[in-house]
Amino acid sequence: MKLLLLRGHNMRVPLPLPLLLLIVGVSGVHSGHSLQYYRTAVSVSGHGLPLYISVGYVDGIEITRYSSDVGREVPVAPWMKKLEDPEYWEINTQINKGSEAIAKQGVKTAMSRFNQTGGFHSYQVMYGCELRDDGSIRTYDQDGYDGKDFTALDTERGFYYPLTDQAQASVQKWNSPEARVGERKKIFLETECIDWLRKYLEYGKEELQRRVRPEVKVSDQNVNGVRKLHCQVYGFYPRDVDVNWQKNGLDVPSYEAKHVLPNSDGTYQIRVTMEVPPDDRDGYSCHVDHASLDQTLTVKWEPQSSSNMLWIVIGVPAGVIVIAAVVIIWKKLAKKTNYTATNTSD
Repeated sequence: MKLLLLRGHNMRVPLPLPLLLLIVGVSGVHSGHSLQYYRTAVSVSGHGLPLYISVGYVDGIEITRYSSDVGREVPVAPWMKKLEDPEYWEINTQINKGSEAIAKQGVKTAMSRFNQTGGFHSYQVMYGCELRDDGSIRTYDQDGYDGKDFTALDTERGFYYPLTDQAQASVQKWNSPEARVGERKKIFLETECIDWLRKYLEYGKEELQRRVRPEVKVSDQNVNGVRKLHCQVYGFYPRDVDVNWQKNGLDVPSYEAKHVLPNSDGTYQIRVTMEVPPDDRDGYSCHVDHASLDQTLTVKWEPQSSSNMLWIVIGVPAGVIVIAAVVIIWKKLAKKTNYTATNTSD
């Protein structure tokens, strides 16, 4: 089960896989910015999680938070705390109160659709927009129930479609000519969401629009007779990065998932691994594309030479000889000074 850790709480909530991929998936470098909101309502309180919580992110950085136990939207990112307009925070608090009521009702509705009368259940909503440097935009809106897909918005046509049989009734209601929920959400994501993203980027431009070059380290590892090549890319910002292995200038597919992970200093890291035949030792290199780089960064993998291996082997007995010599000298000094030497094992 894929999980999302809600910051500020010690509770892990099941998250539908497609939602998780939007958070940590790597799909190339698009050099853009994103505004995302994650809303979670649960059927019963406890486990350190409130009945409802909504968290906003810009470029993966938490900017705002609202929870049912606080009852107000509050700033999280330092630069959001500079937004001292009381009307802004009051309006967003009221919006969250309305969303809280809808989400709590969503839990009850989903429970009835699944014929559930009690226990711990969660209803999650993820929506957001992305603004690319070329001016293009991308929007999305998905719902999940108990860690599984429930509904998703077709952002091209503006209507919801069910991802499980139990969601059929909800989708029919949302797509009805009277409700037209999908059409209204499509317009919101393409207009207001993008407008607010631009405003937040201006508020936090010193942090959000900075560029930090990645550091790259290439290494190899033998595991049960299989040679693995690792390309560790770390300390970069913004988050979007493209990392690939090549052999003699041609891309080599990596069969392991590529996950970008956050660092404590606000930068990111990623490791891309591939397997090579034990006797294949030439022509491999790691290639990194990032917004901070003028051109692709290439680091070649250099197999460990036999001379280096020899020094490692020789180094062990050499170290033993040095230790033995120190013990002998120490014993001689002890005799001269009338001290009793202890057993060397002591």
